[in-house]
Amino acid sequence: MTVPHPERAATFEAFWPVYLYAHRKSVTRGFHYTGSLSAIVVLVLAGLIDLRLALLAPVVGYGCAWIGHFGFEKNRPAAFSQPIYSFLADWKMLWCFLTGRLRREFERHKIEPI
Repeated sequence: MTVPHPERAATFEAFWPVYLYAHRKSVTRGFHYTGSLSAIVVLVLAGLIDLRLALLAPVVGYGCAWIGHFGFEKNRPAAFSQPIYSFLADWKMLWCFLTGRLRREFERHKIEPI
């Protein structure tokens, strides 16, 4: 598969396979899932304890994801060039994982996960 640069994706539909390609390694996806779910926990705790804690949610979420990219996938996070699409794709990837549809998405876009 020839993968365009994320910044060239004009629609979310065009961005999604680019995002999947940037997340071929399961360890990178694992860091994303951990970050996303941890961000939800932080937001819940912020609602229960102190709303200022909500400021930590993006730090936790993106921090985990970026460890996966820089430490394991060895690529640049898509959030740098397409922050909105990247945010949406992160939740779509988590949903596909939780519902057992992620493998099908990789296959549909002819991307081989590592």
